[in-house]
Amino acid sequence: MKTKFVLEAADVKMIAAAAEAEAHKNAWPVTIAIVDDGGALLHLQRLDGAAPMSAHVAPAKARSSALGRRESKGFEDMINGGRTAFLSVPVLDGLMEGGVPIMKDGQCIGAVGVSGVKAPEDAQVARAGVAALGL
Repeated sequence: MKTKFVLEAADVKMIAAAAEAEAHKNAWPVTIAIVDDGGALLHLQRLDGAAPMSAHVAPAKARSSALGRRESKGFEDMINGGRTAFLSVPVLDGLMEGGVPIMKDGQCIGAVGVSGVKAPEDAQVARAGVAALGL
């Protein structure tokens, strides 16, 4: 039997604080979502000025990243590369850059999804959150 790592409340707070700090540092109005390894929402924060739609997109990016065990940009690149059949995959709907998995010893323990600015900037905020764990 394997031991499974999980995000604790303190981890979620640390990730959220680091992601929010990165967004504020760059004056980016975004929504930050953090999910567990199964895509269940653990945290959602829509910063001042973030578009209402971003509160739906950020969790979708995080969920897709956690379930797929990879950055959501990989799905976007696959679809843009011509594999449009991937759009029919059930459950995954945040197939755009901005979702980053949280990996610990080869296991996905969750993901961060960000929406509200340019895709690479969303990913930058998400990566800043993940980096706060020092994994």
